[in-house]
Amino acid sequence: MNKIHNMPFSMLELAPMLLGETAEQTLTRMLDCARHADACGLNRYWLAEHHNMEGIASSATSVLIGAVASVTQNIRVGSGGIMLPNHPPLVIAEQFGTLDALYPGRIDLGLGRAPGTDPLTSRALRRDDMRAEHFPDEVAELQRLLGPKDPAARVRAVPGEGSNVDIWLLGSSLFSAQLAAEKGLPYAFAAHFAPRLAHQAASLYRARFKPSSVLAQPYFMLCVPLIAANTDEEAAFISTSSKQRVLALLRGGALWLKEPVESMDDLWNSQEKASVEAFLGLSVVGGAETIQTKLEDLATEFKVDEFMFTNDIYDQEKRKAALSIVASLF
Repeated sequence: MNKIHNMPFSMLELAPMLLGETAEQTLTRMLDCARHADACGLNRYWLAEHHNMEGIASSATSVLIGAVASVTQNIRVGSGGIMLPNHPPLVIAEQFGTLDALYPGRIDLGLGRAPGTDPLTSRALRRDDMRAEHFPDEVAELQRLLGPKDPAARVRAVPGEGSNVDIWLLGSSLFSAQLAAEKGLPYAFAAHFAPRLAHQAASLYRARFKPSSVLAQPYFMLCVPLIAANTDEEAAFISTSSKQRVLALLRGGALWLKEPVESMDDLWNSQEKASVEAFLGLSVVGGAETIQTKLEDLATEFKVDEFMFTNDIYDQEKRKAALSIVASLF
């Protein structure tokens, strides 16, 4: 029996740039992938926020959400996530209120408290180093700005007020898990780069969840790296592109997505290999049968309500084919 049949499944888009590719080429490929995800029946297509990362084109998250929503029909489109300390809550409320007005019922607002960049770039974004400490208050402010219209309020989001855009809390540690539980909000854990605390975060979120006007019971989404192909061997080969990118990240280099290689042995040392494999500790790589078994195990282990996948595949047609393979399982 397929334990994941009828479970919602979604995609996190980092807009990875191929080595030597322009931003225009990357974003054209991204929109092509989004159309395919929509046709495959994915539930959500979320865009990340990263700054000053050579090889990653997902910096203007709200702009990309509008672009994806404009070329799709049914899939929900959102942020995975907006790094709230980088932005005034009013600006985000106005942006997402506008997106919701343009694409009603299809916009998600995922929020994170990390900078999504390095300290120097954070300062270039006019980010106060202490803003992250006020994350719970700024989430509450966003909820108010996007909540029911209050004519007496001195500051209002227009568009935005009354939209009730779905707000998610995202995290790679226990802080956001606890806050999501306290506020009764859906929670997504970033196991695609921080698998170590996934068990604790999922358990903490469910144990401390308080029902709210948004959710009567907890809703947990697990984001994992996924490489699907026709065979296990092909998937293992394709996955070396993702491994090379993680290796570059750990070395502080550019994050171009490179062609897959037959072997990683000449590219890393034993310590780097261990670090990359730990980074990708919950990755799901293989053909359809292997993918299904691994996802069923994860669904049971973490009590997953919805899966979200990163999809770092160099070849565009193989990237789209991976989504088709996963769609056949769900």
